[in-house]
Amino acid sequence: MAGQPAHTELPVVGDNAIAVTLGALGDEWNLWILRFAIEGCRRYRDWIARGAISNSVLVSRLTQLTELGLFERVRYSDRPARYEYALTERGRGVWPILLAMWAWEQSWAPESDVPLPNMRHRSCGATFTPLLICGACGESATRHNVSATLGPSGDWSRSVPASIGRRRSATVKRPSQILPHTMELLGNRWSAAMLGALFLGATRFGELYERTSAPPAMVADRLRRFDDLGVIESSPNPARPDWVTYSLTPKGEAFFPVIALMIDWGQRWFRAPEGPAIVFTHLVCGNDFHPRLVCGNCAEELHGEEVLIETPAGGTEQIAP
Repeated sequence: MAGQPAHTELPVVGDNAIAVTLGALGDEWNLWILRFAIEGCRRYRDWIARGAISNSVLVSRLTQLTELGLFERVRYSDRPARYEYALTERGRGVWPILLAMWAWEQSWAPESDVPLPNMRHRSCGATFTPLLICGACGESATRHNVSATLGPSGDWSRSVPASIGRRRSATVKRPSQILPHTMELLGNRWSAAMLGALFLGATRFGELYERTSAPPAMVADRLRRFDDLGVIESSPNPARPDWVTYSLTPKGEAFFPVIALMIDWGQRWFRAPEGPAIVFTHLVCGNDFHPRLVCGNCAEELHGEEVLIETPAGGTEQIAP
């Protein structure tokens, strides 16, 4: 995008990269718009044809995503003046996150109303499940061999966005549930904060309350919902029978690639002057951890131009030009 800065400087002591990222990608309609933008939608009518999105919602979300630098508004007609929305490098960079979300939903969530597209790797020709590796050493990366510490801008108060988690009226249109469990984890500001606290090692109710500043009733509600979804399990604390310990299940731990890719993307494009919100270290090699995806079939690193989406019509589309 001509004139677009390499990254966006965030205000001092304002929302950090995590909050900005969750505000952008923790919204169902934004993910829906980005999903179809990657498949080729550029004009209003392209998105309207894909589902029951209202004109006002489409306009507001495209405006937000353009202001955040994920789209460029390009004039394609003078009489009358008409515009289309082209993904920028920043917007195209979301594809690994969507890919990880789709893979997690396909493995761990019930079938959605709208089937997720199959992904095919051009190099080996196979449909595949992406695997997470360390960009420095190329070895496998999991929640257990990647450490995470809060950085200079990592205060919890700066990591929880105010723009998601609003109550939705039953009469308000929502996108087809293509990522239902992902949205349960990211589409509510307190859910996202508590998930982050769990990944950073919180195990008790009091720790979750202290780290997130969520109201106690909300902490209890989100813990019940996480348990219903199967992403956490509870057990008595041997030292204090009156305490309950919470831990991530295999389903919850399998969400780590989504978290790592979102934070890495956010901290690349949105930078607080004090420094990063989270610092990842790959314990296998000792280097700063920057996640990469490889094909689960041939083990080659995935690049956007090598990932093909299988369309409902039976063809394929390149995920990122």
